[in-house]
Parts: sequence; structure tokens; C-alpha cells
Amino acid sequence: MQKKANDKHFIKKPTYIGGLKALREFIAKEIKYPDSALENKIEGTVYLKYEVDYKGKVVSSRVLSHLGYGCDEEAQRIVSKLKFYVGKNPRKLKIKFNKSIKINFRLPKKKVVQAPTEPKLIVHNTPKNVHNAPKEIEKIVYTVTSTPKKVDKKTDTGGYSYTIKY
Repeated sequence: MQKKANDKHFIKKPTYIGGLKALREFIAKEIKYPDSALENKIEGTVYLKYEVDYKGKVVSSRVLSHLGYGCDEEAQRIVSKLKFYVGKNPRKLKIKFNKSIKINFRLPKKKVVQAPTEPKLIVHNTPKNVHNAPKEIEKIVYTVTSTPKKVDKKTDTGGYSYTIKY
């Protein structure tokens, strides 16, 4: 008679809690672009190799591909904050796992801030004899003005008012 295997794998590998998507979100949230890299407009990828102990903590890390300008140190700082889940291994084995990761450094996109626009003067040229207007008027000028903040509730209709001067 054959015994059924309880687990498919003898040694449990460390996994990041929440999966790969959660790992990417954590890195995106924690990354702080180094000032010297911003000044020199440095972009690129830092490749790291790190060691995870049997408790799921990152013990050590080393940079395989350097980028410089403070990016290597920032990548090591982020990796040192990672926490992994390691299932119970048989016979109380205390195993260290080697993993690798790449952390991308991309320059932040500049946000375009639009200045608030002031009311504009709109001028419409109209042909003569339009809307029963006198023949002398060739332009209609609209100006936008602000109203006082205190408004009497009894007379406020909540609409617009126009003033046309001839």
C-alpha cells in the first residue's frame, strides 16, 4: 500500500503576503527618488540579490547591477523592509532562501498646473439688422463681473442677470 503525500513540496519557499501585485504596490509606495539622481536625470533599473531567513525577514542584500547616484542604497533600503511568509518546514529546518528582484527608477512625470482663468471680455461682431437691433450697433460687448457674497434670500431668484448698454 502506498502512502499519500501531504504536501507537494518538501521545503516551503517564502512568498510575499498578498502576492506579486502587493509587492509592486509596496515598492511603488515606499520608493523615494534620490535627490542626486533627480538633479542628474538618472533613470534605470537596479538588480538585487537578497537572502530571506526562516522567519521571513530579509537578512542581507547585495547589488548585482549598479545605477549610482543613491539609487542602489534606496533599492537596498526598500528590500530590507520586505516581509515574507514561510510555511513550517519539516524537522524544524532553518533554511535561508536566496531571491532576486529588480527595482525600476523612472523620473516622475511633471504635472502641468493651469493657472485659474480670469473672466474674459467677449466681443461678437454682428451684421446690421440682426434681431431688430438699431443700425448703428455693430458690436455687442459682454463683461463678466462678480456679485457681492451677501445675497438677500427674498430677492434672490438663483438665475442670471444681464445688463446691455446702448
